[in-house]
Amino acid sequence: MSEIVGADVVAATWKHHAEQVSQQMWPTACLYVVATPIGNLADLSLRAWEALRRCDAIAAEDTRTSRTLLDSWGISTPLLAAHKHNEAEAAETILARLAEGARIALISDAGAPAISDPGTRIVKRVRAAGFRVVPLPGPSAVIAALMASGAGLDDEPGFVFAGFLPSKAQARGKFLARWLDSPMPVVFFETPHRLKAALADLQALAGDTREITIARELSKRFEEIDTVSLGDVQGWLAQDPHRSQGEFVLVLHPAPATAPDTEELSADQQKLMRALLAELSVRDAARIAATVTGLARDRLYAWALRQSP
Repeated sequence: MSEIVGADVVAATWKHHAEQVSQQMWPTACLYVVATPIGNLADLSLRAWEALRRCDAIAAEDTRTSRTLLDSWGISTPLLAAHKHNEAEAAETILARLAEGARIALISDAGAPAISDPGTRIVKRVRAAGFRVVPLPGPSAVIAALMASGAGLDDEPGFVFAGFLPSKAQARGKFLARWLDSPMPVVFFETPHRLKAALADLQALAGDTREITIARELSKRFEEIDTVSLGDVQGWLAQDPHRSQGEFVLVLHPAPATAPDTEELSADQQKLMRALLAELSVRDAARIAATVTGLARDRLYAWALRQSP
């Protein structure tokens, strides 16, 4: 198939789909929550384009950033600021406009609003006031990283999105420890200046053999996606100074399943586990007992499960 498509074919195809989209339902007094490109401006969907140009106003996390996107797509809809510092005030402005029958779009700088971006409070207020909220799906750094990571399983397709890591080392360590035993991939966001420290913390907590996918500059010119063991990750970073630059999505792969040791616990170990299980979940009891006894967490976890009626 030829890689070159005639301009007339492109124009006709665009016109056909644009007409179809314009004829869809576009209710008034409605908040349209619109996903926008995470890097490549060409990733804006046709339906998102129609919504943004059709709405009466666009509530944007950063009006300057969003204006670049809108100008590139020929969209002249007025903007109003809706960021984390004025979200409550912006919500009231949006409610007033919706009460007048307006269509309002909500966007963030990149990706999906209200997913590690401002917007949650606005959506809650709009829904509580009885107005309709219509999501327009699109680009997502979380989904893009998972698609390329190979970290999931076909028969167990779940994953955990943990968002941005805490900036301080102690809080980050506690935060990471919550997710180490997840049987599903765990997705984190991280900034360039904290990346090296965050990866070092993960290595210390999860061990050298655990795999992680590092997705950098997704959908942009210098996109890079690699899967390495945590023991090799600092070497991977050192190979190229550019690898510490950009925006990062980290996908922590699940720990390989191992067959638990079925040998019975000692009387003292059983006593400890029963005391912990009286107050804690199986997972937390196994984690604490492993620290106290030195036994493997999966062995203690399996023993606890066997005690259930």
